[in-house]
Amino acid sequence: MTDWGRLHHAYGTAEDIPGLLDAVCPDPKDPGWDALWSRLCHQGTVYPASYAALPALTEMARRWSVADRQMPLALAGSIVASTDQPFGDDDPQVAYASRISELAQLTEEALQAPEHTGDPGTYVHLLGTLLSFQGVEVWSEELDGLNDEEYEVPCPSCATENFIVLGEHGFFSTTDGMYMKPSAAAAKQVPLRPRDPAALEGIGRELHSRALTDGYPDVAHQLTYVFGDAQCAECGVTFSVEEAIISRQY
Repeated sequence: MTDWGRLHHAYGTAEDIPGLLDAVCPDPKDPGWDALWSRLCHQGTVYPASYAALPALTEMARRWSVADRQMPLALAGSIVASTDQPFGDDDPQVAYASRISELAQLTEEALQAPEHTGDPGTYVHLLGTLLSFQGVEVWSEELDGLNDEEYEVPCPSCATENFIVLGEHGFFSTTDGMYMKPSAAAAKQVPLRPRDPAALEGIGRELHSRALTDGYPDVAHQLTYVFGDAQCAECGVTFSVEEAIISRQY
């Protein structure tokens, strides 16, 4: 049995965690989720209590329907994916291997659930969560940029921040953070250069192929730009969007 009083989270003793876990409901707007998230994965940092909560989050996801389990899966995924861990703690992918394997299976079930069919936002969230449990670095956290329809990355040549836009407003790079406003119509926008799907490799090919197989062609289309090239709207240098996103993590 977990002695929560001997563990700590972002704000101190973890004695309050069992009560928060027991009280929270599937509704993402339940304030209990904000309380749990801020304690167990505060700005991406995790604590001894964070890993201790994985069994309860797993049980929660197992007990709830596939339509309701997104929040416990997402929190567990962020805990597992965190690289800001307590000094000296074991690799969670090793220490909690069996638990993580079950969480991955529960996520797969949610991805295939009819309740989520046709909802690309939920699909991207769940796919990123699955990558967390599979130990895929960077993209487990960064895939959500597809839902935001933009990535903000520095140009590798001049270091100017570029917005890589891919969605409702088009597919281009710009240095104007207000590009979505009508008044920004005159701002410089340089078209992105998507990768030919046949030329995709590694994680790009895997994600693109899966999105098509799962019935999300628009997500697959976005991925050809994420794994394609952009031109800096400031200095004109062409760079890999994928490499720029990865470099931002390190």
